[in-house]
Amino acid sequence: MKIQVLGPLSAEVNGGSIVPTAGKPRQILSLLALYPGRVMPVPTLMEELWGMEPPPSALTTLQTYILQLRRRLGTAMGPGSPAGAKDILATRHGGYLLQIDDSCVDVHQYEKLIREGQSAFEAGDNAVSAARFRASLDLWSGAPLVDVKVGPVLDIEVMRLQESRLVTVERRIDADLRLGRHSELIAELTDLTARHPHHEGLHSQAMLALYRSGRQATALEAYRRLRMRLIDELGVEPSPQLQRMHQAMLAVDPLLDVLAGPRHGSTFDLFAA
Repeated sequence: MKIQVLGPLSAEVNGGSIVPTAGKPRQILSLLALYPGRVMPVPTLMEELWGMEPPPSALTTLQTYILQLRRRLGTAMGPGSPAGAKDILATRHGGYLLQIDDSCVDVHQYEKLIREGQSAFEAGDNAVSAARFRASLDLWSGAPLVDVKVGPVLDIEVMRLQESRLVTVERRIDADLRLGRHSELIAELTDLTARHPHHEGLHSQAMLALYRSGRQATALEAYRRLRMRLIDELGVEPSPQLQRMHQAMLAVDPLLDVLAGPRHGSTFDLFAA
């Protein structure tokens, strides 16, 4: 079985799709796929499908959706399969689970690559770190579960994954900056800071990439625009870290030219107290 949630929902067995067309069975499949090998309690599934006010027939309807998923699974597996659909989409006390390995689901491949990238980053192996983070991001084909009408439980999962993706992008850029790829990053960072106008970490990376590319004035202008936006829209000044980076640029501090500091921290923490 191969399941993808980092983009449109896709689930294949022997090359055949088992993704249902109806909305609520798609929600069930998505939630089970995010936690393979773990029991998803019936109350959690019911909350995802109907919120806090499930109809009187909710349990019976949920069982019908599980049966529909098993039928699709059984058809795709074929009569010669050593395991039946009930073995894969199994019933356990109080809930259901997908009996599949984590590696069958793209989100778990993504998280494994992130762990490898972070370990390499902390060890100072910037090339391996950047490669692992880049490989993890290559697994994405759009917003998570973009074609699934999510309920309250999946909505939290989608937000978690979107935040994780942005953090991973930021970590990958940190590794690329250490490798001296500042000029190559400017266009990407220009787009990212426009999409996330209050994100100080991305702005610190953009400022550093510009500064190291010989564009000190543009880097200082990026800080000025961010500062005015934070003051006008949120009523706050930039963080102390960003203010110290700005002062370092005004002073042409040699620290800004160091690709990898002794603590192997992020660009944003370069001037942490």
